[in-house]
Amino acid sequence: MSNSAVSQAGVEKRNRLPMPPIARRDDDRVVYIGAAPPGWDPELPRQAEDSKEPLIDPPIALPDPYGWMRDESRKDPVVLEHLRLENEYTQKLAAPLASFREGLYQEFLSRIQETDHSVPRPIGQSPWLHYTRTYEGKAFDVYCRARKQDGYDATVTVRWDGMAESPILAGEEILLDVNELGEGKDYCVVGCVETSPSHQLLAYSTDFVGEERYSLVVKNLETGEFIEDGTLVNNIDGSVVWGKDDSTLFYTKLDDASRPYQVYRRSVGIGKEQTQDELIFEENDEMFFVDISKTLDERYIIIDSASTETSEVHYIDLQNEDKEKPVVLECICKRQYKVLYRAEHRHGCWWIQSNIGNLTNFALFTAPVANACQDNWVLVVGEKQASGEPLFDGSHRRSLDSVTCLDSHVVILGREEGLPRLWILSIGSSDAEDDKDCSANPVVVSKFERLEFDEEAFDVGLGENYDFHAKSILIEYDSLTTSTQRIDVHLDNASTRTLVKERNVPSYDKELYASKRTFVVARDGTSLPVDMLYRKDVMSEIESTGQRVPVHMYGYGAYGACEEASFSASLLPLLDRGVVYVLTHVRGGGEMGRQWYEEPNGGKYLCKKNTFNDFVDIARWLIHDLKLTSPDKLSCEGSSAGGVLIAGSINQAPELFRVAILGVPAVDLFATMSDSSINLVITEWEEWGNPNEMKFFEYMKDYSPMDNVKKDATYPACLLTGGLYDPRVQFWEPSKFTAQLRYTVRSEESRPICLKMEMNAGHFSASDRYKYWRELAFDYAFLLDQLGLTHVENRSSGGGKPVCATAAAKK
Repeated sequence: MSNSAVSQAGVEKRNRLPMPPIARRDDDRVVYIGAAPPGWDPELPRQAEDSKEPLIDPPIALPDPYGWMRDESRKDPVVLEHLRLENEYTQKLAAPLASFREGLYQEFLSRIQETDHSVPRPIGQSPWLHYTRTYEGKAFDVYCRARKQDGYDATVTVRWDGMAESPILAGEEILLDVNELGEGKDYCVVGCVETSPSHQLLAYSTDFVGEERYSLVVKNLETGEFIEDGTLVNNIDGSVVWGKDDSTLFYTKLDDASRPYQVYRRSVGIGKEQTQDELIFEENDEMFFVDISKTLDERYIIIDSASTETSEVHYIDLQNEDKEKPVVLECICKRQYKVLYRAEHRHGCWWIQSNIGNLTNFALFTAPVANACQDNWVLVVGEKQASGEPLFDGSHRRSLDSVTCLDSHVVILGREEGLPRLWILSIGSSDAEDDKDCSANPVVVSKFERLEFDEEAFDVGLGENYDFHAKSILIEYDSLTTSTQRIDVHLDNASTRTLVKERNVPSYDKELYASKRTFVVARDGTSLPVDMLYRKDVMSEIESTGQRVPVHMYGYGAYGACEEASFSASLLPLLDRGVVYVLTHVRGGGEMGRQWYEEPNGGKYLCKKNTFNDFVDIARWLIHDLKLTSPDKLSCEGSSAGGVLIAGSINQAPELFRVAILGVPAVDLFATMSDSSINLVITEWEEWGNPNEMKFFEYMKDYSPMDNVKKDATYPACLLTGGLYDPRVQFWEPSKFTAQLRYTVRSEESRPICLKMEMNAGHFSASDRYKYWRELAFDYAFLLDQLGLTHVENRSSGGGKPVCATAAAKK
């Protein structure tokens, strides 16, 4: 073919491809970093009240050419038109993949038992068992209950014939059908579902927009009457807690920035306006979020007010609650700077987890129930430990994440050796006198038992446990290759286990797949855990031929949150096309304890760059050391703070990746983090730092994704997603980053930069499970197309023709 013919063919190809929208650049538009610029609202702080760092003064003007995309009303016609054009471009670009995308969607459905149920569980000593059901073709859960039958045992297996019309248990009652709530709505999420102490009333909260602002509904289960219809109590955070009887409930209200900050008590069924409810607690420090709960023994309401570094716990004794009198609120320990603690109650004692005393991880204490009891906190020790050694002392050895107090035992969820762990603590008899002198003498644990499992890496946690007097607990266990199992574990002997329910994954053959945990040495010498998931036949081919294969990396790395080696059926379409899945455990998470998160060597504040460095180092290891893949076969994905991880990583080393998926990424750090008028920004200063302060500004300059896009570099193909009503990551962040990437990097038709904005959703994408799977099919179709795998046969299809339609491979 002649050069002119090649050129003409290229022109014709370009004419067939849609052109991305060109976002307007306002090159004279700036955002000010540092002290308040002229005209700034003095009510909006530029730094935390207790910060000792100097502000940048005079403030620095940084370019913000796409700042016009910020529209907090979500009604600006110019902005909405731009988003429409972005979505139109993305849809046109993806149009040739329509049949392939539908095939992926059908693959997802084929691996899901659509008509199913959760494990029926008791709530306290009530005569009812509660569970949820799902039905084929229906998008949402149905909440049910049934009376306990004579001889009820937590290990009894449900005998259900699998038919949608058949009850799970005899006498099944429907408490709430969320499908009816969601009928005709673009979005529907139920925040909580709580039966009252008499079990005659049902309280639940609803969000029909995606902004995570809920309304309260209370229904009489006997008459069907709506006592609260969702019109009187609004702008709550979704959680509702009943008082000691059916006459009162407690809820948390949001401020204008979507921060839970006030706790109210409401008299149920009177029909009074929300403004008449009793305000019992208000948190005015904008760094702090408020959360309410009830202790498992139903004795206390707990009000937890916490930032990411400091907390304070108040409590209400429900035995003394009188709706005719003001609530009596007491505090366990007044807040102390950088001291975190949480508390649970058992037999007159608080069981407290805290990092008090500058501990790296949480230690475990007990203290008598009393106001301001901090001087009486005593470490919990083991009877068989040498010299009464504390079980959780806050050291690097093991970390403590949560405490569940039961009548005869205490159950601890924490981490050890880089894995989630469960421990059962035997205290002795359940007599209330046992713990009464916990201020004078340490509580001695007579038996300290860690639950053991055979697999190399796994995820384990507590299931639904609402009965303080239970003799066993329900745990949830899974791994990268083992679907979720609900297991009943006897508290007196953890080796006595009964598999109550295992998630059914149709057509899934566990023997075809394998996983491996390995460790990668980062550039600073830190050993990083990495989990790999693959088909055994794919790995055999790699070992015999040395061929390089497609690899998909996933990561998060923020807030001390852990990415666990858990099962996901949605990964099977990737694995069955020969992709190796790599789950990274980068710093900023908490996989190796809080030291993995905190300064000086973790992944926040002035060591945040470790997060990006770790991810890039793992990518380089996969390519150069393991020789498993190559840059044209390597993809990456992350969501929310994980989207920041992906953005920072492709900025640091764009040459390593072929395609990247950035879900709701918070990427415009300077323009966002310097402006406290944006939802929840003030609370984020304790995670990333405040760029209005010089030391953080200088550090963030090196990794802020919006400000570090490499000019004229070849970047991976990118798919960015957002939600118009997202209260956590504002929609304009992925919109601005999309425009910045297109403006700055080298344009290549085979590596498009696309934005998919959900116009009726928030941070967590579609609430409808079928819509969610369709969105995931869209993302994976984009990913597989860019890796050239749309023509590759699905290895689980049984041979013959590929499951999905063929599309031309990208190169």
